Amino acid sequence: MAVTGNNVITPQTPKSGVAVCTTANSTYSDTPTNTQKLLTAGPNGARVTKISALARATVTATELQLFVSYDAGSTKKLINSKLMAAYTVAQTTGQTPTDFGYSEDTPLVLAANAEVYAAIGVTNTGVVFSAAWGDY
Repeated sequence: MAVTGNNVITPQTPKSGVAVCTTANSTYSDTPTNTQKLLTAGPNGARVTKISALARATVTATELQLFVSYDAGSTKKLINSKLMAAYTVAQTTGQTPTDFGYSEDTPLVLAANAEVYAAIGVTNTGVVFSAAWGDY
């Protein structure tokens, strides 16, 4: 995309994505295990305004982790973590999503082609991460 000085550039393409994590990651180095790709920024970068997670089965308290990669997943850097509270899935109760805190006012801005990966700290039948963003 051509860029003209002193002009605001806004995201052009709305996107959304999901990833399901089932196996725990306990490595915070640049090569974590058991991560799942949640999103890939476009060729001009992206502006992420929402990442949240829900358990699809009863879950004990677990750390939810986000990693970013700038080299197609070869190395990943831990960028955020939230605690998902213990919850017993039932047809008669509603689950509160675990929110990572990104919004229109406090977005996660990604460079071109950056990838965001999700992971969980405790093995579970499945924690579903969802994301909303716009590619520039």
